[in-house]
Amino acid sequence: MKNKTKRGFGLHIVKRASISWYKAMGIRAVALLVSIVVCAIVTWALTRQSPMGVMQTIFLGSFASQRRFWVMMQDLSVLLLISLAMAPAFRMRFWNIGGEGQVMIGCLATAACMINFGKNLPNGLVILISLIAAVVAGGIWGLVPAICKAKWNTNETLFTLMMNYVAIQLCAYFIIIWESPKGSGKVGIINQKTHAGWLPTIGKYKYLLTVIVAAAMTVYIFCYMKYSKHGYELAVVGESQKTAKYVGISVGKVIVRTMVLSGAICGLTGFMLVAGSDHTITTTLAGGRGFTAVLVAWMAKFNPFGMIFTSFLITFMSKGAGEVASSFNLNESFSDILTSIIIFFLIGCEFFIQYRIVRQKEAK
Repeated sequence: MKNKTKRGFGLHIVKRASISWYKAMGIRAVALLVSIVVCAIVTWALTRQSPMGVMQTIFLGSFASQRRFWVMMQDLSVLLLISLAMAPAFRMRFWNIGGEGQVMIGCLATAACMINFGKNLPNGLVILISLIAAVVAGGIWGLVPAICKAKWNTNETLFTLMMNYVAIQLCAYFIIIWESPKGSGKVGIINQKTHAGWLPTIGKYKYLLTVIVAAAMTVYIFCYMKYSKHGYELAVVGESQKTAKYVGISVGKVIVRTMVLSGAICGLTGFMLVAGSDHTITTTLAGGRGFTAVLVAWMAKFNPFGMIFTSFLITFMSKGAGEVASSFNLNESFSDILTSIIIFFLIGCEFFIQYRIVRQKEAK
């Protein structure tokens, strides 16, 4: 069967039959370098600073000090965890856009346990109860749209998107109840004196535990999707629900089970944020990473190990863009402009991974 082509000016756009992983990574690396050059040019046009200085500043955003490196690793790990949560649902072609809300509901459950049980229960028990509550809350937040999809074929994209706002408003409501001091509109550091419900640090590295959890979850999701019966079933459902039903797979059961898993991992991420690093709750604690994770998972083609690379790219360049804006006395909006340029090139390079441009004779 011949590839469909689009004609124009003697060149053809031809869909690739396949591409090796190292060529795909090479294309993404080129796109990353081009995005850095464009960021340098844009910054030079506005500030007249040396483009090489801009590139160096982007690198320093993550590697200027040990503290910056570990902050970058923490942000990378959080983004990776949410991306891993999205992968099983996306492989099943259930478009879960609710990662942000599922993380926030996990944050809310963790904060509630720390505030209500921190004064009366031992620290280890508070941590255990907070973990269970966060995972269950995230799972329930994934369960609701899954049931509606399985029973009534609702639009999961809109459903999960709207549930983000429900979760955020729930957080806003309880933040006012828990605010400290009263009238501040903020919760402040939870259990600052007793550290009740705080996760322990490994050595002197505050964020190492989050990195370890993200690494372990990467291996787990890879094995779950590639080698388990559940992973096989969700792949079949993603390819064709009719085929899945024909071979005896319960499509509704697979949808519900997979979304509970996705929500539970997001809930775990919320737990790591509140109990592990931030020790507080705000309506912006997820920081939009629930939406960025969609891009990370898609760029990695739902491969958990590929998500490590794409998470690093986006986190590294985002930190670098912020450092450029700070070092050259530019406002925060400029940092967003640079980040958008980077993401534009990273998304755009997917065209060259999926297609190739050839001359007319070669296409024939």
